[in-house]
Amino acid sequence: MLEHQQSGVRINLFISTPIAILIGSAIIAIAILFNGGIIKFKGVKTVVPTQTAQGATAPTQPALQAVAPDNTGPVKVEVSDAPVLGDNNAKLTLIEFSDYECPFCKRSFDQLLPELKKNYIDTGKLKLVYRNLPLPFHQNAYKEAEAALCARDQGGDVTYFKFHDQIFTRTTSNGTGLALDQLPVIAGNIGLNISQFQGCLDTGKYKDYVDKDIAYAEKVGASGTPTWFIGKSNGDGVITGTKIVGAQPFNTFQPTIDNLLK
Repeated sequence: MLEHQQSGVRINLFISTPIAILIGSAIIAIAILFNGGIIKFKGVKTVVPTQTAQGATAPTQPALQAVAPDNTGPVKVEVSDAPVLGDNNAKLTLIEFSDYECPFCKRSFDQLLPELKKNYIDTGKLKLVYRNLPLPFHQNAYKEAEAALCARDQGGDVTYFKFHDQIFTRTTSNGTGLALDQLPVIAGNIGLNISQFQGCLDTGKYKDYVDKDIAYAEKVGASGTPTWFIGKSNGDGVITGTKIVGAQPFNTFQPTIDNLLK
């Protein structure tokens, strides 16, 4: 069952897997027009693509699960062992739940992240924590999430964000915007051992990691991408975060950040 919420109207669709792909595209279009810079997809577990020897993908059957209600007000969110961009000792933490093939996530990468880096991350005031929420109609996003974590294996968080940046720079978004055969190419371009990288990807080393991120996103009320939580850093790795939803401009984030920095 696919559930899409628009302007207070809930639409439930019972469909087969082939038709789901077509309707998923329509849902994306509706989301682009009406959801204020966020793609929401509730009620269906992310499709995990299986990779053939030729690099093609075949989506597995979605599994139904309960829809969590959106949280209102401050939310406690864990940093966990997620990749961090910026100073680990920064006063503020911004946790992003994102999808590598989400067009709104790409817009945030292109337009918002440079401003956040210049004004807050590079100055040591804010750190960005990236957590995965690949959506089921973005076929390659799940494997791309695994690939970035495989890159992290070889060079830590700095290498993770080099790979992260390359994906968002190269993809045209929406499902297969970046072909999976380009992942080892990116790995080579940023100086990784391609054989080691491909072995990590082929064995699904980080499948459980991505699955846990998806489940945790539902728990904290991140029902679409991008979803952000911003709060003061503390020693226990849990922030009490203000939730910001969608590809919002820098001036949406700035007042909240500046208020927390006082």
